Amino acid sequence: MLTRQHWASRIPHAYDMALIDAVVDWTETTIHAIGERHRPDTHPLRSPAGLHAVQLAEYGAQALAVHAALLGDTGGRAGRLVSVRDMHLAVEYVDLSQGRLDVQAERIYVDDRGAQYLFKVEQQGRMLASGRVVVMYVAQ
Repeated sequence: MLTRQHWASRIPHAYDMALIDAVVDWTETTIHAIGERHRPDTHPLRSPAGLHAVQLAEYGAQALAVHAALLGDTGGRAGRLVSVRDMHLAVEYVDLSQGRLDVQAERIYVDDRGAQYLFKVEQQGRMLASGRVVVMYVAQ
């Protein structure tokens, strides 16, 4: 298992906005990451009502960023989330009492300009959200 220290310097997400805590497994095209800090009231994406499932797209995008950093795909360039498509929400809010979030992403396209990934977020084996994210790399 890889911890945040393995990639923190290679992605733009920091402090409370760094949502991925560890990488359980990864290959050339896939990543299985976990997020465990979604429960505190200080979570940057939580509203007074809780963590809305639509926010899980950011978990998918950050899994993409971590995967790209581990592979060296970005060439040191920052990426910008430009599209979230085919988002399916199985719940309205994340049940904060059910523990960690498992984030899985699969790269379906990459070139020197950006990448596209399918993602899903589960909690204790229950699907919470899925979709497709596209990131474009910023020219240097």
